[in-house]
Amino acid sequence: MPEYKAPLRDMQFVINEVLQSGALYQSLPGYEEATDDLLMAVLEEAARFVEGEVAPLYHSGDEEGCQLNDGVVTTPRGFPEAYAKYVEMGWPSLSADKNYGGQDLPNLLGIIMNELTGSANWAWGMYPGLSHGAIRTLEEHATEEQKQQYLVPLISGEWTGTMCLTEAHCGTDLGLLRTRAEPQADGSYALQGTKIFISSGDHDMAENIVHIVLARLPDSPPGSKGISLFVVPKMKVNADGSVGERNGVNCAALENKMGIKASATCVLNFDGATGYLLGEPNEGLAAMFTFMNTARIGTATQGLAHAQLSFQGSLAYAKERLQMRSISGVKNPDGDADPIIVHPDVRRMLLTQKAFAEGGRAFIYYLGQLSDIVERGDEEQKANAFDQLAFLTPIAKAFLTETGFEAASHGVQVLGGHGYIKESGMEQIVRDARIAMLYEGTTGIQAMDLIGRKVLGSGGQLLRTFTKVVHQFCQQVEDRDDMAEFCHVLSGLNQEWGELTLKIGEAAIENPDEAGAAAVDYLMYSGYIVLGYFWARMAVVALDQLQEEGDGSFYEAKIFTARFYYQRLLTRTSSLREAILTGSDNLMDLEEQAFAF
Repeated sequence: MPEYKAPLRDMQFVINEVLQSGALYQSLPGYEEATDDLLMAVLEEAARFVEGEVAPLYHSGDEEGCQLNDGVVTTPRGFPEAYAKYVEMGWPSLSADKNYGGQDLPNLLGIIMNELTGSANWAWGMYPGLSHGAIRTLEEHATEEQKQQYLVPLISGEWTGTMCLTEAHCGTDLGLLRTRAEPQADGSYALQGTKIFISSGDHDMAENIVHIVLARLPDSPPGSKGISLFVVPKMKVNADGSVGERNGVNCAALENKMGIKASATCVLNFDGATGYLLGEPNEGLAAMFTFMNTARIGTATQGLAHAQLSFQGSLAYAKERLQMRSISGVKNPDGDADPIIVHPDVRRMLLTQKAFAEGGRAFIYYLGQLSDIVERGDEEQKANAFDQLAFLTPIAKAFLTETGFEAASHGVQVLGGHGYIKESGMEQIVRDARIAMLYEGTTGIQAMDLIGRKVLGSGGQLLRTFTKVVHQFCQQVEDRDDMAEFCHVLSGLNQEWGELTLKIGEAAIENPDEAGAAAVDYLMYSGYIVLGYFWARMAVVALDQLQEEGDGSFYEAKIFTARFYYQRLLTRTSSLREAILTGSDNLMDLEEQAFAF
């Protein structure tokens, strides 16, 4: 059974050596205290907390699950106690606004904390994880009075938050939602409706839960243009900020899920629940994107987390499990067989897990830095970082969750039959990872957002914002012989990326289905190139560091894994390109009735 250990050396490598975070934060007003030493001190303390308090609850939480009895939701044993320690140590306030009780540290640290808690125990990490989106939404759209009332206890961790979008008859198509909000004489609203799939919708870990809810006003126009955003507390809040009587929002059922069983996924009934408008009427969907984009990066982190955890479990088993002899000669003469890590196919799976986990880490941390530049950079820096963030977020969410699930599946395969039984713990990772490709927008939804809104919708401008970054990197290293194997491939793909995009755009002008037919393959194609960029960046740092003394094996492994990624995984772009170029006919020309069986 895998026991999570924070990969501190690799995290330090990405934070300090590859992304040079300390130097960046010295240049961003208000983040000057985030030196390399401070970042590492926070990281090490966070690792101790999750390894000691959160990781031990991973498997027991899955076995026990959540319970709903007489309208009361209880989480697995140990969950509330671990959360109380999390709050006591100040982790919820890490990267929040100091004006409302936060520590005002970079968003990057908040993302790193999410990785740690998520890798140790994704179901537990969802309870504080959803609060981050609620905090960001309130920071951007709440009145000052609302911030004082709701933001302060959310940042401290005394309360948690949720996102209430989905209804039984509408998933991603939020224009169909029916929840109503009736204006009241005191300026509040009475919400009536039912939301489903609400993560952390009710629980016993905090004294109050702040629901961020989409609903319709009585006179709102139809469709997505008639949606408003509301804050609805589980417990009403008194004038002095204390918790009052129960509001009209209750958990009607807990979803019986495939995985993340220790996360309370609720059906919530709003029966005249008192709520308050956030932002402007009928502009709720745009405001909710603040929450959704935060959640999408959080979900991308889930892909990283499950790749890392499955890799750790696979690696430990592969080193110990004796089975067969190596085809190139005996490697363990004192044993009855060789450890399975000597077999090429096991190496293939382990290196795939390692490449996705470590490449994904660099990708996610880069998004954290972009978020910090958007908040604290100068106008030019902000504009560039905002565009990159807009372009890269759907890729991160979809690509990293798809590859995270692939890594988790490899984890079961490495263990063979032992991976399929519960005692190994590897099948739980697969079950927990599967949801990541669904919530916060499926892979297909992210792909349509990428190709439709972000790429074609911007006339290719957002794509060019990032391909320019890749191009500049390739120019910087093009004269280095030791980087030729990476630079030449990456540079060629970067150019091909633009050419392929142009072909899709031209085809879509004639037939809009061409964009939809290409979307998922295009997103995955883009994801492999993005990860290729980060592996090239890691390779050049490792090559430079090998010239210095110390830690040679770490840097050699980095270069080896970068080479594996380029030769074994980045080559998947070829088949994806060919699939894209076949067009939409092979999907759309079959009549619906012909699908019958």
